[in-house]
Amino acid sequence: MQPPAAPPPAVETVSESAPIRVALVDDQQLVRAGFAMVIGSQPDMEVVLEAGDGSQAVRLLPSYDVDVVLMDVRMPGLDGIAATQQVLDAPRPAGRAAPRIVILTTFDLDEYVFAAIKAGASGFLLKDTLPDEMLSAIRTVHAGDAVIAPSSTRRLIEHVATTVPAAERTPSSVLDQLTEREREVLELIARGRTNAEIAGDLFVAEATVKTHVGRILAKLNARDRVQIVVTAYETGVVTPGQ
Repeated sequence: MQPPAAPPPAVETVSESAPIRVALVDDQQLVRAGFAMVIGSQPDMEVVLEAGDGSQAVRLLPSYDVDVVLMDVRMPGLDGIAATQQVLDAPRPAGRAAPRIVILTTFDLDEYVFAAIKAGASGFLLKDTLPDEMLSAIRTVHAGDAVIAPSSTRRLIEHVATTVPAAERTPSSVLDQLTEREREVLELIARGRTNAEIAGDLFVAEATVKTHVGRILAKLNARDRVQIVVTAYETGVVTPGQ
């Protein structure tokens, strides 16, 4: 008598990840249309909301499940800085995370960028950035990181760091809670180094760097790497031009 045949192996069902839900906030309809066209061409993204000013964004965003917001910094009425603060401070349904906000700016608006990052923005892009760079930035912030790597962004951070009055800067004493290695990692983050590059610089595993970054975020009560960079400049760990 033949033994019963073994049951066929279970077929694992692989579900595709949900697309990144993007909101566009800009007072220029042509700008929104251009961004929407680029984003809509990607299989892993979709535009779920458009708003023509900050007030409209603050009013509409709580009703939408949005992952990433592209927010113009200068708009009539409520500007992008105030809107960022209000969006992130607004109550949300249980289980819904705050959207990640990327500020859209130009070089002549550097002073606004710093205020936006202090308000909780996850990074910023030049309004004339290349489409591929914009798409990469959306994916980056959606993954939980921040947009600080491009050289243009580093120049902006360095510039705005010099415009903040000393009385408004983070006191250097906040760094006392960091270990020596964590301060090294913080300095390298502020210089625009990625986790992989930091691992190479310090001759450690990338997983070790990720652990250090997580501890730095927790100790500094920072949302992301952008705020780590801001703290590094404010406390003098690094200075513009280094």
